[in-house]
Amino acid sequence: MTTPAAPARPARISLAVRDASTMLRRNLLHARRYPSLTLNLLLTPVMLLLLFVYIFGDAMSAGLGGGAGRSDYIAYLVPGLLLMTVGSTTIGTAVSVSTDMAEGIIARFRTMAIHRGSVLIGHVLGSVLQCLMSVVLVGAVAVAIGFRSTDATVLDWLAAFGLVTLFALALTWIAVGMGLVSPNAEAASNNAMPLIFLPLISSTFVPLHTMPGWFQPIAEYQPFTPAIETLRGLLLGTPIGHNGWLAIAWCVGLAVLGYLWSASKFNSDPK
Repeated sequence: MTTPAAPARPARISLAVRDASTMLRRNLLHARRYPSLTLNLLLTPVMLLLLFVYIFGDAMSAGLGGGAGRSDYIAYLVPGLLLMTVGSTTIGTAVSVSTDMAEGIIARFRTMAIHRGSVLIGHVLGSVLQCLMSVVLVGAVAVAIGFRSTDATVLDWLAAFGLVTLFALALTWIAVGMGLVSPNAEAASNNAMPLIFLPLISSTFVPLHTMPGWFQPIAEYQPFTPAIETLRGLLLGTPIGHNGWLAIAWCVGLAVLGYLWSASKFNSDPK
């Protein structure tokens, strides 16, 4: 008996794209039917934005120097909170992947004639889209309370959009890995908490030079700070320096690490 010939490469690519699109629609529909998790994660950066602007704004602006006021602090704060929004949104991805694993849905998908990678790709693409929508919503709130980016050119905005997208992609792959290794949704949520905690010890709220000397390396040598400083430079016209390359290196490194980790766990897990 002859074995059926494998599909040609273009056909395999077409099937992979079709299956990934199906999984993307599934995850977007799931997010629409159960929006409470996304809304809860989105409320964190919004509440921090309002808290630090209206409660601590005058006091925190003193750390910027040069007689800075509340409006200057809004401009300083928003880029960091936009990337914090990305981190908080991807926690939902870890929870969603862990839920699929625990409920056996992924095991069921493995028995079906679909492209294996499409399951994870659907989660990743859906998460990146949700991250971008969340960033737009937080940005709209920031504009409503006074944030302005008058010095940014069209190229700066395109570069900022590219950076946010790349950062979302990198953190999403890490979140997928966290979801795959977590036994349940609660554990996945706890494992992904560094994605919210790290922005709190970065340059989101105050410049690095105002921090204690022993603490500055902790805040500087982590993925959020160079990404925040790069986004801040693009939107506000402040110097970026070496932060641009560091941000890209962090994003690419985390994306590759998260992909390899997720693919290894997905292919080896017996569930």
